[in-house]
Amino acid sequence: MNDAIRLKKLEEKDLSQVKDIYNYYIENSTGTFHTSLVSENELKEILPVGDKRFRSFLIYFDNLVVGYCYLGRYKNRAAYDRTAEVTIYLKPEFFGKGIGREVLQQMEQKALEVDIFVLLGIITAENEASIKLFERMGYEKCGHFKQVGEKFGRILDVVAYQKLLEQ
Repeated sequence: MNDAIRLKKLEEKDLSQVKDIYNYYIENSTGTFHTSLVSENELKEILPVGDKRFRSFLIYFDNLVVGYCYLGRYKNRAAYDRTAEVTIYLKPEFFGKGIGREVLQQMEQKALEVDIFVLLGIITAENEASIKLFERMGYEKCGHFKQVGEKFGRILDVVAYQKLLEQ
């Protein structure tokens, strides 16, 4: 484990930093299908803040906040509680430093701590960097949803990746 990379439980007071990171992606990428900027109040509806199982974290690299991540509820039905969607957003200047790989490993451990045994990555099909990350980490492609989104005047596909964690 890389000691320079650590996760800190996200609290409401952190939402301003998260908003800045997420709004960058809204304005500049197809990494999210939100098309207008979000407020801190709207983030409270998106992120699991204060939930004991489905948790959010700030990502620190060398004591700087470089992103955030979370385990999101897959479906709002008890039978799915063993499954979560894992999401990672990094500030663009921290791409390519191995942070995503380390964070994904730590998130897998966080999932196991709360009896989550299946992780899903839902990714825009053109997001090659995220697809490569999930594939390198042992996630298998389990779905391809064609033409389900539209952003920046482009019709977009979404792919799903899945990993069964060791129980």
